[in-house]
Amino acid sequence: MGKVLMTGNEAIARGAFEAGVRFAAAYPGTPSTEILENIARYAEIDAQWSCNEKVALEVGLGAALAGSRVLVAMKHVGVNVAADPLMTLSYTGINGGLVLVAADDPGMHSSQNEQDSRHYARLGKVPMLEPSDSQEAKDMVAAALDLSEEFDTPVMLKSSTRISHAQSLVALGDRRDVPVKPYVKDAKKYVMIPAFGRLRHVVVEERMARLRELADRSPLNRIEWRDRSVGVICAGICYQYVREALPEASVLKIGMCYPLPAGLIKEFAAGTEKLYVVEELDPFMEEQIKAMGIAVRGKELFPLVGEISPNMVAEKIAGRALSGRLEVPGHSDEPIPMRPPVLCPGCAHRGVFYILRKLKLVASGDIGCYTLGCLPPLEGMDTCICMGASISGALGLEKGNPDLKGKVVGVIGDSTFFHSGLTGIADIVYNRGTVLTMVLDNRITAMTGHQHHPGSGKTLKGDPTVAIDIGEVCRALGVKRVSEVDPYDLAALEKAIRTEVSAGEPSVLVVRRPCALLDKSAKGIYYIDTGKCIDCGLCMKLGCPAISRGDEAMAVDAVLCTGCGVCVQVCKKEAIVKGGQS
Repeated sequence: MGKVLMTGNEAIARGAFEAGVRFAAAYPGTPSTEILENIARYAEIDAQWSCNEKVALEVGLGAALAGSRVLVAMKHVGVNVAADPLMTLSYTGINGGLVLVAADDPGMHSSQNEQDSRHYARLGKVPMLEPSDSQEAKDMVAAALDLSEEFDTPVMLKSSTRISHAQSLVALGDRRDVPVKPYVKDAKKYVMIPAFGRLRHVVVEERMARLRELADRSPLNRIEWRDRSVGVICAGICYQYVREALPEASVLKIGMCYPLPAGLIKEFAAGTEKLYVVEELDPFMEEQIKAMGIAVRGKELFPLVGEISPNMVAEKIAGRALSGRLEVPGHSDEPIPMRPPVLCPGCAHRGVFYILRKLKLVASGDIGCYTLGCLPPLEGMDTCICMGASISGALGLEKGNPDLKGKVVGVIGDSTFFHSGLTGIADIVYNRGTVLTMVLDNRITAMTGHQHHPGSGKTLKGDPTVAIDIGEVCRALGVKRVSEVDPYDLAALEKAIRTEVSAGEPSVLVVRRPCALLDKSAKGIYYIDTGKCIDCGLCMKLGCPAISRGDEAMAVDAVLCTGCGVCVQVCKKEAIVKGGQS
């Protein structure tokens, strides 16, 4: 069928199609989001966005127990949410094959931490595969599903930002027709009461022993003998870095990063003079190799934080910089200016944080575009830990310090509300909190690229479905004070916040405006009347990219302006004037 350029995420989706996957589920999260978006294009696969990663894995495990081949995808922090079912799914095993894709984010390009997902494979005692390019990403989906069915276990597939988003050539194949396996009732296998769980733990340990034997003979792990004076053990994207930086070195390429191939590692170590392990983040392989009694250098040379690069590999192991750099016409060695993230022009969240800072409220925040509300000049968010922690954390702030009562607000987005906000609301009501929860409802999962969720009225494949009403959900959970406000109306917004934060009982304020990138309605654009402008800079406190201070006066960029009109309400001199259609 030929070869095509594919990102790692596209290749994983293609691998699911070719390997006969019938069901796929995920919650969007960078760098994993595009996996399900691409799987949804295959009519043969029933694909869905789930409310969160735990639900995605639970629906997936149900489909696997029913006999279908299944793929579930999430970013590394999503595995935290899905860890509960994952740990016990290792005990029960599966019926149809199940692969769990975990996309790590070294360097934290779009994440709140740099955790290493390999530890979950070890903790859960499930095998993990790690591709080093898009072709392997596609092929390893099939390998993982075959392994899953052979050993009756979920299998993890570890990607990373560089693998997920970089392109390389992929050879396409046809879809395998994998029939649905019959479902067989087996309480001792699938019902994990302690008596049955003890029996299944023995099965898990026996399975791990067989997997360790397999690792030594698996074609996923291979030795590439070259100059034996230097040997490097590596996996994933680090394999590409090592091959580029040290083309003469011998390499043990690890494709199954858990369990490690102990026999193959010992053979490789015995055949090389100096042994190195190159891996991003934690010394996962290094510690296990040293436990085998093998001398190896790793984290004494390479950092525990951030990404590794080919230059770093060349400098740390060979003591030289890479040569033969490709010269690009017009290329300059001048450093590229930093482009810090910023809320989009016209973003409905901007006014929220402007008012929260003005009122000097403590804002317990969450994961989403609105997290940028913590940055200057808005500086309206105090915390951001994990999905859903805004609401629960707000209650804790109030409980932990009586002086904060009536001064704490939980700020959460609509998609995050459905992900993990409902339990926080219930906790506030049940434990007699008085916290105001603000749900910033822009009608979509915006941060990861506009994916649908239970409140948007569309499925992953674009089919119409029920749009769950956030206000009605909160009322059903026992919140009596539920109201809605337009964030573009700063006066109404401020009044609503002042009223609800001092109500002395649980309240929810739904702050509703569609994402500015999706709302294409013409509102008209604005300009600065320089005759009225006194250059006070109040409009600059909004942090809108469309507003700037020029050499002579304030200015509005007509290309960026969406006509939201928030800046007009901030200007005390009426110097910002509507000037036509955008």
